[in-house]
Amino acid sequence: MENFFTRYTDSSAVFPSFPIVQHNCLGSWDVFLSLFNSFTMLPHPPLLVAIQDPPSRRSVLPTFPGFMSFAPPPPGSPRVAIYVSCTLNQHLSCSTVFHESSEMISVNVFSPEGLFGSPHHSLRVTSVYLLRTNSSPYRSVPPVRTFSFLSYPHLVLGDFNLHHPLADPGRSLSEREFIISTRYFDATFDVPYHLLNTPGVYTWFPFDTTS
Repeated sequence: MENFFTRYTDSSAVFPSFPIVQHNCLGSWDVFLSLFNSFTMLPHPPLLVAIQDPPSRRSVLPTFPGFMSFAPPPPGSPRVAIYVSCTLNQHLSCSTVFHESSEMISVNVFSPEGLFGSPHHSLRVTSVYLLRTNSSPYRSVPPVRTFSFLSYPHLVLGDFNLHHPLADPGRSLSEREFIISTRYFDATFDVPYHLLNTPGVYTWFPFDTTS
């Protein structure tokens, strides 16, 4: 299901760069506010923010000036969200995409003039939170849904709860971890997707900055 909004223009003329942020907020309002307040100090704030485990009150997401928020519909508290910059919303055509799973939400960005100097007219950005399950051989969203085939670029951002030698070559993995993660990595090869993270470089920081 898609929800369309806004207009479009020449993206390369308006946006010399396209900053995107991904973060797990741990259900904390303090983490959310700290993250979004940090954007006010940046010369080029993000245009899209993919959030996992956002804070909410009665299933309603927090607001922040300059952003529109989107999450899967109730029931239950949202497990993922995407915040779209009002600046992006003023210049390009966007649509929210709701998936079968409540742990996924996407935003499609479209311009008939092509996006950011490329021949592509569309870009999809997905926020996904792969939760651990006891009964499934996968996480809460199976690989084929996490990495679906599209005819245009698709950026999947999230907390995958996965470890694999290609992403973390120095980590000692259990047999179960390896089997589960391999299913997802194999799915990326079939489409194909490319890992953007530098192998072995973590994208999280400890709460105790002295450790």
